Amino acid sequence: QVYLVESGGGLVQAGGSLRLSCRTSGINFSISRMAWYRQAPGKQRDLVATISNDGTTNYTDSVKGRFTISRDNARATVYLQMNSLKLEDTANYYCQTSWKSQNYWGRGTQVTVSS
Repeated sequence: QVYLVESGGGLVQAGGSLRLSCRTSGINFSISRMAWYRQAPGKQRDLVATISNDGTTNYTDSVKGRFTISRDNARATVYLQMNSLKLEDTANYYCQTSWKSQNYWGRGTQVTVSS
């Protein structure tokens, strides 16, 4: 059984920071590409950042220079460090991976940025 469990969301003031974690099980984490998505109310789910098994990272333009995705293969966990948070970063953040041709998602963790 594949599980992805996000944590670390919360309420933060604009300009603040949060670190999201996504702990996985049931996959070979070290060879898996991992991704963070987010979905704001009434909007589609958008890709935020990805990290490949060799550590190559990619970010959507709106978070470049503010967010950092990283991974700890020993802990089978992927992280999203979010700095200089803006009101428009408010969303539910989801961890995603593909394993044996199936897409898997966590349940998400809510990030709310206040003014």
